[in-house]
Amino acid sequence: MPQQAIIPPGTGVPLAPYVPGTLADGIVYVSGTLAFDKDNNVVHVGDAAAQTRHVLTTIRGVIEAAGGTMADVTFNHVFLKDWADYQAINTVYAEFFPGSKPARYCIQCGLVKPDALVEIASIAHIGQK
Repeated sequence: MPQQAIIPPGTGVPLAPYVPGTLADGIVYVSGTLAFDKDNNVVHVGDAAAQTRHVLTTIRGVIEAAGGTMADVTFNHVFLKDWADYQAINTVYAEFFPGSKPARYCIQCGLVKPDALVEIASIAHIGQK
């Protein structure tokens, strides 16, 4: 199956061997996304809502670069550093998914950088390209 790496303009170099997204058979797989600037520094330290907005904006950029929209997202994997941030994250999350909601799961875990509060990975079905 042919695959296409999705790397939106202005994307920083990943911390590990991966790309921001992969398009295969009309499905976009978005890598786990944290609130990083182009140099992989955590932005909005201590603000879970702002980090969530940054993460979802970044994910939207990957999906749009593949030809889709946030309405095409069918599944999200949400990782929180602390359950105390759950409501703040959900408030911002709802702004990005105002209509039909994608399926998801949400777990608490440690993240790759200590100042990161949320990580989200997504799957979007954008059709055959």
